[in-house]
Amino acid sequence: MSDPCIICVAITGSVPQKSDNPAVPITVPEQIESTHAAFEAGASICHAHVRNDDGSTTSDPDKFALLKEGVEKHCPGMIVQLSTGGRSGAGQARGGMLPLRPDMASLSVGSNNFPTRVYDNPPDLVDWLAAEMITYDVKPEIEAFDLSHILKAAEMHAKGQIKDTPYVQFVMGVKNAMPADRHVFDFYVQTVQRLFPDAPWCAAGIGANQIVLNEWAVAAGGHARTGLEDNVRLDKQTLAPSNAALVDRLVDVCTKHDRPVATPAQARDILGLRAA
Repeated sequence: MSDPCIICVAITGSVPQKSDNPAVPITVPEQIESTHAAFEAGASICHAHVRNDDGSTTSDPDKFALLKEGVEKHCPGMIVQLSTGGRSGAGQARGGMLPLRPDMASLSVGSNNFPTRVYDNPPDLVDWLAAEMITYDVKPEIEAFDLSHILKAAEMHAKGQIKDTPYVQFVMGVKNAMPADRHVFDFYVQTVQRLFPDAPWCAAGIGANQIVLNEWAVAAGGHARTGLEDNVRLDKQTLAPSNAALVDRLVDVCTKHDRPVATPAQARDILGLRAA
């Protein structure tokens, strides 16, 4: 297998704190520095949330603007993917950064359970976020926490709410949502290939499942996500020293399966994105 593998690094998220791992980047300068190291290690997508300096969550467009500017300056060509996730804000505030015209943004098209709450994605908000992404030429990454989310993405694509070829990411291992189940994973891949022939797809595993999903995705010809948002450890006893260390581990998986790591330019071509 020789198809390049796109590595996405989810640098911060909304949950991990420095008390969980001191390497978690919280401030915008920390995030830019951590992303730059991950970029040099081989990541071509930066999946980004922003935080207040005390570590609390926010969807502040000004913080997103500073982070986007810094990543574009220090990581030439890297794909900037901003999160519209529900832990960081409510309602249309979740899409307040879309006028910044990032290359990509996450789009969750349905609701599901999380460890202590419902991840609420009501249809009217999903429709609005999708419309804003079309308005500002932002490619959505469909975050599928459930099989129904893949089918919903197909419905939206058929209606023109998602332009071009969809990019679907399977998220597995969230407590109370879809576990890391190999049979389900294989069916996810088959479903994407049936609904969106030749469409690229990605997978993300949470916690100890991160390396498991990295292996499954790379071996199956998909793309892979890593980073401190999803997992703060290299193993049960060892904290990950950086986002770059997790990218290094994923690069090793790519090497094991004879998958070259996609350059930013290759990743843009695979995903049908505009040139940097």
